[in-house]
Amino acid sequence: MIYARFRHSARESYCVIQGEHIYELEGEIFAEHSPAQTGIPLSEVTLLAPVPRPGKILAAAVNYQSHAAGASAITKSEEAPAEPQLFLKPSSSVIGSDEPIVLPEGARRVDAEGELVAVIGRACRNVGPDQSLDYVFGYTCGNDVSARHWQRDDLQWWRAKGADTFSPIGPVIATELDPAGLELTTRINGEERQRTNTVALVHSVATLIAFASQVCTLEPGDLIFTGTPGETPTILEGDIIEVEIGGIGVLRNSVVRQTPPAAAGFG
Repeated sequence: MIYARFRHSARESYCVIQGEHIYELEGEIFAEHSPAQTGIPLSEVTLLAPVPRPGKILAAAVNYQSHAAGASAITKSEEAPAEPQLFLKPSSSVIGSDEPIVLPEGARRVDAEGELVAVIGRACRNVGPDQSLDYVFGYTCGNDVSARHWQRDDLQWWRAKGADTFSPIGPVIATELDPAGLELTTRINGEERQRTNTVALVHSVATLIAFASQVCTLEPGDLIFTGTPGETPTILEGDIIEVEIGGIGVLRNSVVRQTPPAAAGFG
């Protein structure tokens, strides 16, 4: 099933998408719900970020071996980590498809990172890999936008990975997918720059969720960014970034530059 969050006139809500129509949900998306009987044409609504303010976002660093060499300037290793390496991104960094990625003042090189994102549907704590996928509501496309100089030079990645607009997700949440066999492609201005199948994940989605749940409770609406493959493309003002995953769709964002502040800022 395909779920989405939408705006129609002044109303925002969740829905299921069937063909060229949406059917608004009655109830809560992560609890009991059912679709309305009457549909609205898909062409009349705007799709929004499917989870606008997740409780937390966890993201996996260097979770494809193909990305290890390119990340070595930061990780100091050309091998993917033997144990999952997760970091937090703030919920304020989330935007939806067709919203602009804003390059912050002073960020210098900024890269796109196309990723599969798991959306947690039920609270889980201390679960094993054989159980963890039972707690997933569905999957969406994500872009772990990364400011490389900040990532390399700062002690923490809070701004390198967490600046406003640095976590695009969408356009929908797809359920009933096998996360171990999905085709992922990232394009810049129509040119393919990343391609993989999620079968190549070093640590599977099930392993990432189980690992995280050993130390923190995962709650409905939490997001797990599962890692990016290969060399990551640098993005520039005016670019159009597309992350496409089979069975989900295409997350599309333009790139703009932040308007310089009136007063001098920090270095």
